[in-house]
Amino acid sequence: MCIFCDIIKGDIPSRTVYESDNVKAIFDIAPLTKGHTIVLAKQHVTSMLEADEDYAAAIMKETAALAKLIVAKTGADGCNILVNSHEAAGQTVDHMHFHIIPRYKGDDVVELHRMPSDDPDEVFRLITE
Repeated sequence: MCIFCDIIKGDIPSRTVYESDNVKAIFDIAPLTKGHTIVLAKQHVTSMLEADEDYAAAIMKETAALAKLIVAKTGADGCNILVNSHEAAGQTVDHMHFHIIPRYKGDDVVELHRMPSDDPDEVFRLITE
């Protein structure tokens, strides 16, 4: 069974920040920053890569609106909105969800490091052809 489906059904308690027909947003139980929230798609779909485009767009729209509210209410200086798709990208629960991570000046909770890349022309051709 899916732990996020159990949370959505109310079988596992959570702190619900927001709920609609499409999503249930809860506080992360191991937050990276003050206000770290997870937006769960109510429809069970493994990841963004498997989601219907219209459904994914609806989830993203609600996630963006909620992120604005969280940043305003927490006094954060910005936020990361993250979605991991599949294990290689860091997805640990096979249920589409977004992390809203409020960011505060000077924190170092999420750092992305540039890696040497392949030939950009070759990669461009691969994606666009």
